[in-house]
Amino acid sequence: MHNDNDQLPTSRRGFFWGAAAASAAVATVAGVNALDSAPASSAEVLPPAPAKGGGYSLSEHVKRYYQTTRV
Repeated sequence: MHNDNDQLPTSRRGFFWGAAAASAAVATVAGVNALDSAPASSAEVLPPAPAKGGGYSLSEHVKRYYQTTRV
C-alpha cells in the first residue's frame, strides 16, 4: 500500500528552503539597490574650505563613509 504522507515532509521542507532562498535573494537585491541610489543632497554645492585649514568639510570621501555606516 502506498502512503501519500511519505512525500509531504520532503515537499514541505523543500518549500521552506525555497522560501528562505527567495527571501535572501530579495534582501540582497534590496540592499544593493539602496547602496546604488545617491542621496538627494549630493547635488548641493559645498562651501569653500577655511583659508588656514581646520574645520569640518563634508567631502565626497566623508559622504561615502557615511553611506557605509547606514543601517
